Amino acid sequence: MTSPSKSQDLILHLNDKPRPLVAFFAALQHLLAIIVPIVTPGLLICNALDVSTRDTNMILSMSLIISGIATFLQCKKVGPFGAGLLIVQGTSFNFIMPIMTIGSLMVANGTPVEQVLAAVFGVVIAGSFIEMGVSRILPWVKRLISPLVTGIVVLLIGLTLIKEGLISMGGGYPAMGDGTFANADNLILSCTVLGIIIGLNRLNIVWLKSASILIALLVGYAIAGYMGHLDFKGMHESPIFQAPSPMHFGIGFSWSLFIPLIFIYLVTSLEAIGDITATSKISKQPVEGKDWMQRIKGGVLVNGANSFLAGLFNTFPSSVFAQNNGVIQLTGIASRWVGIWIAALLILLGLFPKIAGIIQAVPQAVLGGAVIVMFGSVAASGINILAGIQLDRRALLIIAISLGLGLGIAQVPDFLKHLPELVRNVLSSGVATGGIAALLLNILLPAKFGDDDSL
Repeated sequence: MTSPSKSQDLILHLNDKPRPLVAFFAALQHLLAIIVPIVTPGLLICNALDVSTRDTNMILSMSLIISGIATFLQCKKVGPFGAGLLIVQGTSFNFIMPIMTIGSLMVANGTPVEQVLAAVFGVVIAGSFIEMGVSRILPWVKRLISPLVTGIVVLLIGLTLIKEGLISMGGGYPAMGDGTFANADNLILSCTVLGIIIGLNRLNIVWLKSASILIALLVGYAIAGYMGHLDFKGMHESPIFQAPSPMHFGIGFSWSLFIPLIFIYLVTSLEAIGDITATSKISKQPVEGKDWMQRIKGGVLVNGANSFLAGLFNTFPSSVFAQNNGVIQLTGIASRWVGIWIAALLILLGLFPKIAGIIQAVPQAVLGGAVIVMFGSVAASGINILAGIQLDRRALLIIAISLGLGLGIAQVPDFLKHLPELVRNVLSSGVATGGIAALLLNILLPAKFGDDDSL
């Protein structure tokens, strides 16, 4: 497909209905850019909690199906649900660190992993109502969670995840246990994937840029196969076709997990506002007024409603994907009918678990070369948000304290060891500690503090 002109004229506008073949190839281009980010959060969480290969397979398959349902609602707009734009929704990176950190603590304390997953999915369901409620009171929430707070939280999410990305590059936690961490094979695989992603993004070819992560992973996958590092146990154990199975692990609950996720749900809602506004602008639609607000409310409502479905069907919360805006901008295709094709492809892929089994065979080192870029991009998004506000002395003080506490706790968790268990578990996530600090300081420090010392 050709790139739009420099004036960013659209080839296909919002309500244009392309021919099936055109729609399929346009949807395929989006799919190449999003399929890896959709399954990566679930794969990382399952690896960290040592979930069985069969259950991991089911969780990854459900990530694809739930993402497809959300994408359909966002594009089609059903009643109050959806923004009515070409929006792709997928498993959110924002929730990875709290779930991994607190879930691992629960497993280390002797809780069976199935009970941990039941608690996680129960919390995902409970938290989804926060986001659905936020969609009805957006102006009030935007005043409470300012861009300063949002930027700090998103930056913390990215920075705390980078450690996990580096661990994956070295081969993951299993490699740490068997003495192969960061050995020659793992470094060759991860650095090859990273190098290919960098190289492809330097080319002026649209489809290569949008599919750079997938192409790099396929090359890394092939090299890993040549080295004998592929494990197809997950594929062999999975059926050819599997219908969704609600509440496979049952439903539990954990306050120590729920409290940090409250904050993440609020921040994810505000991120969705920015992403939907960007999609609206690229699609030549209004970015203010009644129609825009209806799109925002419908989009955030689907964010929450689909996280409810995610918890019900054994996977992790989803959110609007920012990657989608880059693909629209590069291709000039903003037709929401293409989004419906994307949704159909995602659901179809999720119904055949052997596909998830093939994905699960990706060695940690291969995945690490890609996730280090993804996690760095999350941190860069936080920096971008902070760059858009006035960095006066008040803002810099809040950033300094929040990052200091958040990153400090992430690196020295023993600092909390004498606190009550619930408090310790809640604050064990650096994102939660730094985010709570940012929110409280933003409320308690007067807005006029340091205004005369803006940079």
